[in-house]
Amino acid sequence: MELITKAPRGTQDVLPGASSEWQHIERTALSIAEDYGFREIRTPVFEHTELFQRSVGETTDVVQKEMYTFEDKGNRSITLRPEGTAGAARAVLENGLIGGALPLKVSYVTACYRYEKPQAGRLREFHQFGVEMFGASAPTADAEVIALGAAILEEFKVPNITLYINSIGCPECRKKYQEALKEYFTAHKGDLCETCLGRLERNPMRILDCKSKVCSAIAEKAPVILDYLCEECQTHFDGVQDCLKAAGIAYKIDPRIVRGLDYYTRTVFEFVSRSDALGSQATVCGGGRYDGLIEELGGPQTPALGFGMGLERLLLTLKDAGYAFPKSSVCEVYFAPMGDKAVKECFALVTQLRNGGVSAQTDVVGRGLKAQMKYADKLGARYTVVVGDNELETRKAQLKDMQTGTITEVDLDDGLYTTLYNLSLDRQLAGVAEMLGQVAEN
Repeated sequence: MELITKAPRGTQDVLPGASSEWQHIERTALSIAEDYGFREIRTPVFEHTELFQRSVGETTDVVQKEMYTFEDKGNRSITLRPEGTAGAARAVLENGLIGGALPLKVSYVTACYRYEKPQAGRLREFHQFGVEMFGASAPTADAEVIALGAAILEEFKVPNITLYINSIGCPECRKKYQEALKEYFTAHKGDLCETCLGRLERNPMRILDCKSKVCSAIAEKAPVILDYLCEECQTHFDGVQDCLKAAGIAYKIDPRIVRGLDYYTRTVFEFVSRSDALGSQATVCGGGRYDGLIEELGGPQTPALGFGMGLERLLLTLKDAGYAFPKSSVCEVYFAPMGDKAVKECFALVTQLRNGGVSAQTDVVGRGLKAQMKYADKLGARYTVVVGDNELETRKAQLKDMQTGTITEVDLDDGLYTTLYNLSLDRQLAGVAEMLGQVAEN
């Protein structure tokens, strides 16, 4: 019988064997962000369409080509979120958080949706870890957000990563730059794609972000924004660089970075990975400052900035580099019952151990002993305990280490939890000693 349907193109299932890798990345990122003062926020998966039209920008590829937009049963235009910043900004504004202690720092792990051609690390349903900071205008804030991204990537030892930074100025100094771009691209009007011809009048900076090879080649020789920065924006950009240098964070200036969303102002940055898994190079983390977004959404003028980190891209990069993900503890100890009385006894034992925080399992399908041992092996159980009539009578059982073959006698009524705890502690201490020995050798 054939399946009635399969997962939609551009989506993927995260199966139990892989979910622990995702959880490790998410927990690590959220934990490091918390050290920087960022607390988790959760927002709806869909928003009113105008939120993204106003914030992301109507001339962007995201709004023009990629959003999943539909009318709900109340004839309201609804869009699945294509990125995380707009929803977070709407949430903090709507709930009055802007009026509290500033700067306000939030972080999130979220699913986003864009209709585009699926490829390695770029799906139609994709996931991001992101942070946003509201109410901080100093260059130090920019450097702090960049430092947080660097700290997360450093924690994972992401190889071949380069930080690129740029400033796209404020609305005032961008006016002259827009004029220069318009003049330049008008001279190449006959070669621009249809989309960029529309951008030429409304927002020529968007042409710099076009994926067309022809438009990209033309854009290579276009004027650069750094030549048009006003004094205040230049001072801010210099301050960001001074902070990064003081913290020992290496970077390169790339005047072509504009990012793909219209709300950005001044500092923009990208962490780019050169990985075979991503097809040469790709942005793993990108962000910048968006000082006009809160005001654009109807709030008070509030400086803000943040970044988004693509989790699919990060996961592919880590796997390509051979990153050692922690093994999930599916089963610390498996109890194999022999007989009806033993089934009840083993169920009681695993319940007690689970309540104490130990990952324990027992037979729930009526397997024989041999089949149970095969199942325990497939689970990767660290220890097994066979419980039959003799064990029920003596209240003693043999705890077998499935890796070393070592057997330890345990008391079924008392001391089982303590024995497992001590064995786990011994393994941890041995691991630490091995690590210290390797460090000493190096």
